[in-house]
Amino acid sequence: MRAMHDPLSSQWPFMKMHGLGNDFVVVDARAQPVSLDAPLVRALADRHRGVGFDQLALITEGDDLTITFYNADGSHSAACGNATRCIAAREMAQRDADRLNITITGRGSLQAVRDADKVTAVNMGAPILNWQDIPLASDVDTLALPIDGAPVATGMGNPHCTFFVEDVSAIDLATRGPQIEHHPLFPERTNVQFAQIIGPDHIRMRVWERGTGITLASGSSSCAVAVAAARKGLTGRTVRIDLDGGTLNIDWRDDGVWMSGPTAHVFDGVLTQSFLDGL
Repeated sequence: MRAMHDPLSSQWPFMKMHGLGNDFVVVDARAQPVSLDAPLVRALADRHRGVGFDQLALITEGDDLTITFYNADGSHSAACGNATRCIAAREMAQRDADRLNITITGRGSLQAVRDADKVTAVNMGAPILNWQDIPLASDVDTLALPIDGAPVATGMGNPHCTFFVEDVSAIDLATRGPQIEHHPLFPERTNVQFAQIIGPDHIRMRVWERGTGITLASGSSSCAVAVAAARKGLTGRTVRIDLDGGTLNIDWRDDGVWMSGPTAHVFDGVLTQSFLDGL
């Protein structure tokens, strides 16, 4: 079964959001029950025949707010920082609250806050630094993987592989991204980042997301790059990261990796019964 919906309704509601061009379809299953499978997610992700997105977020009931993430290829993702911020911003605005606890399926409980300027920040939790839990296929130095370029491995709920390079604009991301995503050292595949150090608190980054491809931005990738740069002594623990879609601010604190930046709720829409019946 691909979707459950009110038989009296021929429409299935969703929201379209983005953080720095990293775009999402958000389905709120608290209002009406929804069941997703990989073929439906892939159909929705099609930018020509569906809605189009980098990730899909499914909101369900929990102690406060529970979110499950899917990649564009229908696979699960345990973290999506930009989508988390977008959903948190909308939820806090509706509740007129400045703090919100969010449960991410596969990652656990995270905290979101908004400041006086209504900018939303999310604590993405502590980075995962041991090879077993990232996970990697073997016991290797996570600060210098045995891959050409000696990248850094970091877990932020999902695995990340970060290359530090002289010029990110010179990287053929469409070729290098999928090669590293499917490297045998990463049994669950990996997100791939190419990062250029601009200064002690400034990084330029481009990203390939597993199960999606090239994206304009990635929150969890930004957190992973900030952690990797600080661990290697290339930056401090508070950095500005410029991505193709804009800028995120990352602060690796004792209680976790905090990420802040702009959010956008673009529109609300509905899927028609004819679309769902055609799957």
